[in-house]
Amino acid sequence: MDKLKAFESFVSVAQKGSLTAAAKAEGVAPAIMGRRLDSLEAHLGVKLLVRTTRRITLTHEGTAFLEDCQRLLGDVANAEASVSAGGLKASGHLRITAPAGFGRRHVAPLVPKFHLMHPDVTVSLNLSDRVVDLAAEGFDCAVRVGDLPDSSLVSVRMADNRRLCVATPEFLKRYGTPQSPNELMRFRCLTLSSDASQTRGWAFRVANAQGHHEVIHLRPSGPMDCSDGQVLHDWCLAGYGIAWRSTWEVEAEVKSGQLVPLLEEFAAPPNGIYAVFSQRKHLPLRLRLWIDFLKDHYGHANYWSTGA
Repeated sequence: MDKLKAFESFVSVAQKGSLTAAAKAEGVAPAIMGRRLDSLEAHLGVKLLVRTTRRITLTHEGTAFLEDCQRLLGDVANAEASVSAGGLKASGHLRITAPAGFGRRHVAPLVPKFHLMHPDVTVSLNLSDRVVDLAAEGFDCAVRVGDLPDSSLVSVRMADNRRLCVATPEFLKRYGTPQSPNELMRFRCLTLSSDASQTRGWAFRVANAQGHHEVIHLRPSGPMDCSDGQVLHDWCLAGYGIAWRSTWEVEAEVKSGQLVPLLEEFAAPPNGIYAVFSQRKHLPLRLRLWIDFLKDHYGHANYWSTGA
């Protein structure tokens, strides 16, 4: 069995959903395509596809194997392209994940632009505030915001991430303005619920008894909390309390005057916005290009003020 040809046939059938369509694309008879798939399943000892007269569906094992095959075929294509006369040309499938709020604003709009530059690269974008296990779940790259835990993953810092307290002018007029971080304890604050990822609380930089500055973490409270940062943002804009949000999320409202920054002199040092990926000896070309693409956009002087 020609394993590479079998992998290509399997991917083609899975993507087109039909033996006939895949066979036509390759210029062979459907029976030949069927024999390739039979040989592949016999070699692996698992059922990859459920074939009926009307349609073809992937089994659980087939779904997982499809992603591996797409990555493998992409790597082969990249290896060929890297030594061909035509120069470098990325191809294959790229699976990326990002936090939901940040991903909607600053990753999702860039994916179509990346695809236009590299039309032979297909992209799957997963948006989730859960910390995804890249290796176990088959992702090529994660965009992560904030402090990174120690791990075997490789990280590339692409931009700084500042956080600040904000509230509407109407809220401050009604309830007053906190003058120090500790005063937040008597204000209505909008916080992430305990099952969200922000476990340490709100960070501030204050002077200690020796006159040196240190970062402290506080856990303000209020009548409402939520596990979704976008909801906290919306509640804050509606005047329900003080929120601690990233500048990438509230900068436009601060500029327009809808939100007022608070306690800026106590702002903690910025953490980072990172591209994170598994350690590999040779990164696939599509992944290297994606990381460079993000760095180019996030590192542009006007990006964070215009979002473009």
